[in-house]
Amino acid sequence: MKAVVNGKIILKDRIVEDSALLFTDVIEGIVPADKIPCEAQVVDACGGYVAPGLIDLHIHGYLGKDTCDGDPESIRTMSKGLLANGVTGYLPTTMTEDMKVIRRALEVCRDLKEESKTWEGSTILGCHAEGPFISESKKGAQDPKYILKPDADFVKEYADIIRIITLAPEMDTEDFAAIREMCRDTDVVVSMGHTSADYATAMASTQVGVSHVTHLFNAMTPLAHRAPGVVAAAFNSDVSCELIVDAFHVDPSLYDMLWKLKGRKLCFITDCLPAGGLPEGEYTLGGQKIIYRGVVCRLEDGTVAGSVLHLNKGVWNVYTNSTIPLWECVNGASLNPATTLGIAHRKGSIEVGKDADIIITDQEFNVQKTMIGGEIRYEA
Repeated sequence: MKAVVNGKIILKDRIVEDSALLFTDVIEGIVPADKIPCEAQVVDACGGYVAPGLIDLHIHGYLGKDTCDGDPESIRTMSKGLLANGVTGYLPTTMTEDMKVIRRALEVCRDLKEESKTWEGSTILGCHAEGPFISESKKGAQDPKYILKPDADFVKEYADIIRIITLAPEMDTEDFAAIREMCRDTDVVVSMGHTSADYATAMASTQVGVSHVTHLFNAMTPLAHRAPGVVAAAFNSDVSCELIVDAFHVDPSLYDMLWKLKGRKLCFITDCLPAGGLPEGEYTLGGQKIIYRGVVCRLEDGTVAGSVLHLNKGVWNVYTNSTIPLWECVNGASLNPATTLGIAHRKGSIEVGKDADIIITDQEFNVQKTMIGGEIRYEA
């Protein structure tokens, strides 16, 4: 047994001080600091925060590696690097590419998923397939030549590894037949994103199984008072919503409003590209040149391509730019995504019996230690 001492323990509804967190491979409990079992191995939090491991639902790459490389070593590099950002579980994310590329990427992650539970890196919780079933008018940085109509058979074939599929519901023109089939025959979370759907279409899709929204506000019809669009459908339905929290993709002045509207349905993501963790410069994404400057990546034509955000920094961005309590900011990158994936019974918060996926940070949420299953996998 281990005991984390001298830390502020972030639970899902409060912060506990002057206590110790006990764990083995699972959370065993919280006790007064002077009641630690004598046999426990002590881990000093040095006055920082003790939080659940973070979960990123949407990340394309890191440290120069891309999920779509279709290379096991790329996934290993990403997984190991993400530990420094407090990420203990994630969905390697594909994009709109040639189907051969997407299939290869999914198969590599499928082959590595079990191994990732014990390796020296963040755990693969499944994959997020962003496209290729998207709208050309809202393609963002995705290559339009690879866009296809929604295909339920593809999703069913990879339902053991795809956890989220992003699609444009208006592309499923036969009364949402493909979406209905995906939702009926699999446990895959169907998400609307990169979509030009109007409000009525978006709302109708939520009635047949769409339960999630990919990077809210970005690459979708906006909220206007006579054309409320996908954004209003997200607000007026029970869908969970991703939010890129780099303080660029969505203005921080909206954080408070979004939390009031969506609460624990709000999932913070990075949408990080392979340039994440690397110096500013020129890189590639899906075969296209991207230019990384500041906090954002763009295509050569200026189109915003994604972020280079570290998820722990995203949590801190929300906290320092809003009145949202810190524990709810942490929930946005832990409990809420775990709930979206249907794994909140074992991950996403510090509760007795859940996996001991724990991070220790300093006073500004910079990661000092990352533990998965009670084992220290990263130390600053």
